[in-house]
Amino acid sequence: MNAGEKVTYARTFVNVVVEHQSDGRKTPKQIRFDDGRRFDIDKVTERRRAAATKVGGTGIRYTIWIRGKERKLFENDDRWFVEEIILHG
Repeated sequence: MNAGEKVTYARTFVNVVVEHQSDGRKTPKQIRFDDGRRFDIDKVTERRRAAATKVGGTGIRYTIWIRGKERKLFENDDRWFVEEIILHG
């Protein structure tokens, strides 16, 4: 982020490749954006019900790691979303 840029966040719905365990747990493995971007999830460190504080709403929040950075991924009513950063110059 450069000086003078303003940051807002958007709820961006994404497709998620999910591994389903026999005990009912879900483990997200990859995020796919509608524009073709794909990101493999290196690891999941937390799963809990929580609010999406930047864009509103609640759901199951997964704390995930992609390319060495911590991110949040939300599941709500079988739909997945991220709090996408929008830069305004």
